[in-house]
Amino acid sequence: MTLTPQVKAILNNYESDNPGTKMNLARLLNAGRLGGTGKLVILPVDQGFEHGPARSFAPNPAAYDPHYHIELAVEAGLSGYAAPLGMLECAAASHAGEIPLILKCNSSNSLATEKDQAVTGTVADALRLGCSGIGFTIYPGSEYCFDQMEELRELASEAKAAGLAVILWSYPRGPGLDKKAETAVDVCAYAAHMAALCGAHIIKVKPPTDVVALDANRPSYEKNDIDISTLPARIRHVVQSSFAGRRIVIFSGGEHTGTDNLLTTIKGINDGGGFGSIIGRNVFQRSKPEALALLDQIISIFKN
Repeated sequence: MTLTPQVKAILNNYESDNPGTKMNLARLLNAGRLGGTGKLVILPVDQGFEHGPARSFAPNPAAYDPHYHIELAVEAGLSGYAAPLGMLECAAASHAGEIPLILKCNSSNSLATEKDQAVTGTVADALRLGCSGIGFTIYPGSEYCFDQMEELRELASEAKAAGLAVILWSYPRGPGLDKKAETAVDVCAYAAHMAALCGAHIIKVKPPTDVVALDANRPSYEKNDIDISTLPARIRHVVQSSFAGRRIVIFSGGEHTGTDNLLTTIKGINDGGGFGSIIGRNVFQRSKPEALALLDQIISIFKN
């Protein structure tokens, strides 16, 4: 595997990691059509757990089949494919070695009323399935966020010892945060910083809005002239908050939206120095030809 200067520079930021973990980070950074660019586009399919099968897959019935998603990710030339245990067990063997896999190790569900997640996969499962990394979600602001961070500490320590990468979904939510606050720029930057502090190699947050939600944060943004006027500026601030860009930060695609809106967001992520996108429903809820065409546009933006 040849490493480009961009990939070498990124790997050099992970100073404490063993060769196995760096190799798996390199596998993700070298995979697919963005291989070697330092950018990533990952397909995550944990929405069936989070939202239920009909809400997730009925718009494109082919997506009920776990094989559909991994085949879509391979055909599109993506950097990786992330899914919960059952979906990977159903399809990983048929596509071993075709694309880096990420085992999503915890999940929530929309039947529950608490903002918490259950651990449903292990490091041993990830190794058995040939994964390059594990994925995990924390909810900063939730009543359960400290328990989630402690669960992450144990899993991340075991994963790193086994040479796996750790990808952390950091989604603020809880009784002190309304919907606007969950994607506010100060809260997203805080969530990304917490993920970096928890030891994540790759951090996933939502694209931030221009809202500063917390009263305690507003003076810092005003007195220090932190630019949040455009999406690229806000992306730049979130990346800066992740150890001055020494950690890979990728941004979610969010709920299903129109192609123009999505591509505008992708351009903002790229222009702001984001490392890429992890995009699910906006892809697999479209027909396969539409999804492939959309992913081609997204990859072209990040390539340029």
